[in-house]
Amino acid sequence: MTATPEVAPTPAPQPAADAAVNSTRYFALGLLLVVYISNYADRQILNVLAVQIMGDLHINKTEFGFLSGLAFALFYATLGIPIAVLADRVSRKWILVVSLSVWSVMTTACGLAANFWQLAISRVLVGVGEAGGSPPSHSMISDLFPASNRGTALAVYSLGVPVGIALGNIVGGLVGAGLGWRAAFFFLGIPGAALAGYIAYALREPPRGHTDGGIKEGEKVPSLNEVARFMWSQLSLRHTVIGATLITAVGYGSVTWTAAFLQYSHGMSLPAVATYLAWQTGVTAAIGTFLGGFLADRLAKRHIGWSAWVVTGGVVFSIPFSFIVYLSNDTSLVLWTMTATILVGGTYLAPTFALVQNLVGVRMRATAAAILLFVINLIGLGAGPLIVGAMADLLDSVFAKDAVRYSLFIFSALGLWGAWHYYIAPRTLKQDLERAAAA
Repeated sequence: MTATPEVAPTPAPQPAADAAVNSTRYFALGLLLVVYISNYADRQILNVLAVQIMGDLHINKTEFGFLSGLAFALFYATLGIPIAVLADRVSRKWILVVSLSVWSVMTTACGLAANFWQLAISRVLVGVGEAGGSPPSHSMISDLFPASNRGTALAVYSLGVPVGIALGNIVGGLVGAGLGWRAAFFFLGIPGAALAGYIAYALREPPRGHTDGGIKEGEKVPSLNEVARFMWSQLSLRHTVIGATLITAVGYGSVTWTAAFLQYSHGMSLPAVATYLAWQTGVTAAIGTFLGGFLADRLAKRHIGWSAWVVTGGVVFSIPFSFIVYLSNDTSLVLWTMTATILVGGTYLAPTFALVQNLVGVRMRATAAAILLFVINLIGLGAGPLIVGAMADLLDSVFAKDAVRYSLFIFSALGLWGAWHYYIAPRTLKQDLERAAAA
């Protein structure tokens, strides 16, 4: 049997180059966070304006669930994989710039839609643009920060979800109430295109494998099939992806329909709902999202299992509060109690992103992130809002204005199933991390 010659790793970065990357990594993380905020603001603005758009364009709840979920998720999830495969081979920065430009222009186009199909096409193209956002960002962050604090760095990046949702809520609510729902799309889309130009000028892309000792000279980049097979062979990673998919479905169903739930079941006005959700997502959810990654990093030093168990703990903690939110008629109690459910709603993001990045090889990271996003978004984002909307239409004849309330309540039970997968994921985590380090 012929021995395979060893391929020497790329020499570690020189001290000057190493210092240059390290000195700018927080600035780069900040830029990637701003892009992620734009990503989620452009998604959320449709949801906060649900009642107004449904009334103006004469569409039902099932059709709106399609607009918010499947129309966006189908291409967002599918195109994310080939874009990420490309990002493991060419400049991640320029993929990000082009993607941000596309989704910003198409967000603006949503404000010009005159009917359901025009809005659906615009949403599809927003998803096409946003497909190139997260995978290259995950890969660059993993090259900027070592595994010991990668979860915290990804927690900062994940703040783009609650802050972006908050921005979408406040712009949609205030601009939508004052100038109409169409103007709200312009207020987010046009600045996003300008941001793309700044990212092209200001962002420095880190060397691949910078925090992991570099990459091997001339090393073959794994194919999509090879990355997918490796991920499937990692049992802890398999449970992480399944759990994340279920929790994401519940989360997107809630994000899409909570504004309508508060307007239908509690008679709140659009500006009141938008302001409340903006504060809750911008502050409460942001705290929870950061704590998810921060606690996972800190507690994992005591026992590696906590890198996943943090998610299980958050879901279990939220159960009694969810009962109050969806079953109480006391609006004040519901709004205060929702603080707890929103706090833990994003705790799974950073631990999940970190687990995926840590459980694959350096040259697999962008593709692995895209595979994760493909699964959780095609099923979670694609099906979650659609199923909640369809259930609400079915329950409408029985519960009338409370149909969305009970649809959300029933659907939230999926979160427990997802939490179970995070609970058992650490059983093989240690050996899976060792395999990833050698990949």
